[in-house]
Amino acid sequence: MTTGTPPPTAPRRSRARTFVPLAIAAWAVLEIWLLTVVAGAAGGFTVLLLLVAGIVLGAAVMKRAGRRAFRNLTETLQQMPGQPGAAAEPPATGSGGKGNGFLMLGGLLLMIPGIVSDAAGLLLLVPPVRSWLGRYTERSLERRMRAASPGSLSDAFQQARIHRPDGKVVQGEVIREDGTQPGARPDEGPRPPLTP
Repeated sequence: MTTGTPPPTAPRRSRARTFVPLAIAAWAVLEIWLLTVVAGAAGGFTVLLLLVAGIVLGAAVMKRAGRRAFRNLTETLQQMPGQPGAAAEPPATGSGGKGNGFLMLGGLLLMIPGIVSDAAGLLLLVPPVRSWLGRYTERSLERRMRAASPGSLSDAFQQARIHRPDGKVVQGEVIREDGTQPGARPDEGPRPPLTP
């Protein structure tokens, strides 16, 4: 006899899980093919020099971007209100910290062996390209966050409980704009903390 519960259905596979591995495989095949074409035209030693130069340049770019990111972080932390020696008003952020992520991505692409990845990495080293990509990404992210429905990723910051990677549950509460708390009962006292 059956219990009446429907059999579990397998979750539908997303497009990204289907196409991303295919895109990576196609990209790898393209890179290998281009390297063999360049090796046939210019010689294997030239290809080896290109790969080594890409790795060295990529490492230098990533090191520089990492130092710049650390410097920006320490300056920001030192200028926080309430810190000794902090300005009364936080200074306006300049263009020094913008595009640092794209600069690191460019260094990483240079370090990955291949002609297409090197070209993309060199393109990301150009400041106008980085600033355009930064503006485009920021606008796209803002548009997605505004259009997101409740219960999605943008609503994740308002969850009542946050699960940590180690399995522990961090207790929290949602504060609504009108000041009321969901599910608040005036006759109940404070709840004891959750223990594993």
